[in-house]
Amino acid sequence: MEPGRGTAHRWTSPRTITALILREMSTRYGRNPGGYIWAILEPLGIIVILSFGFSLLMRSPSLGNSFLLFYASGYLVFNLYQNLSQTISKAIKFSRPLLMYPVVTWVDAILARFILNLLTGLLVTYILITGILATVDSRAVLEMGPIAEALALAALLGLGVGTLNCAIGGLYPTYELVWSISTRPLFLVSGIFYIYEDMPQNVQDVLWYNPLIHITGLMRSGIYPTYHPLYISEIFILIVSLSTLLMGLILLGRYHRDILNR
Repeated sequence: MEPGRGTAHRWTSPRTITALILREMSTRYGRNPGGYIWAILEPLGIIVILSFGFSLLMRSPSLGNSFLLFYASGYLVFNLYQNLSQTISKAIKFSRPLLMYPVVTWVDAILARFILNLLTGLLVTYILITGILATVDSRAVLEMGPIAEALALAALLGLGVGTLNCAIGGLYPTYELVWSISTRPLFLVSGIFYIYEDMPQNVQDVLWYNPLIHITGLMRSGIYPTYHPLYISEIFILIVSLSTLLMGLILLGRYHRDILNR
C-alpha cells in the first residue's frame, strides 16, 4: 500500500479526522500555558492595539463610534481566512508521520485542520464581537445574514488558498517563503483600517481585485445597518475560492505521494 493513499474504497473517515483534530488540539494548545485561551487573547490584543493607536490619530472610525468594534469587524474575518490558509498549507507537513499509514489520507489531514480552525475562528469571532458590543456604547444592530455569509466566504477562501499552497509548497519548499513575503501587504489592503469607499477611485480600481476587501465589507454591512457597500461581488469571491481549491485538489491528488517522499 502506498503511503498516504488509503484503501481503495474510502475517501475520508470521520474517526480519523476526529483523531487528527484531537491530536492538533493537544499539540497546539495543550503544551502552552493558558492553552486554548490564547486563541482569544491574540486577536483581542491586536484589536485593542489598533483601536488605541488609531484613536490617537482620528476622532472616530469610518463607521460608528467605536474603534474596537470597527477594527474587530474587519480583523476577525481576515484572521479567519489567514489562520485557515496558513494551517491548511502545512497540513501534510504537520501530519506526515501519520500519513505513512494507509488508513490516513491527505484529505483527512486537510479536513481536520479546516474543521478545527474554522470552529475556533467562529468561536473567537462570537466571543469578541459579543464582548465588545456588551462593553462599548454602540448602537450596532446585527444582521446575521451578511455576517454568516462573510464568515463562510472567508472560510472557503482560506480552504482554497491553503489547499493550493499545500500542494505548491510541498513540491517547491522555497514557495512558502516567497508567498509569505509577497502576501504581507494583505493586512494593509484588505479593509481592516478603512472602508473601500474612503479610498480614491484609482486605488479602488486596484483594491477591488482583492477578494478579502469584499469579505470585510460584507462583514461590516451586517454590523452597521446604515452601511450598504455596492462594490461587493460574491461571485468573484466564489470564483477565486473554488478555482484555487480545485487546482489544489488536482495537484495534491496527483503529487501527494511525491510530497510525502520528499
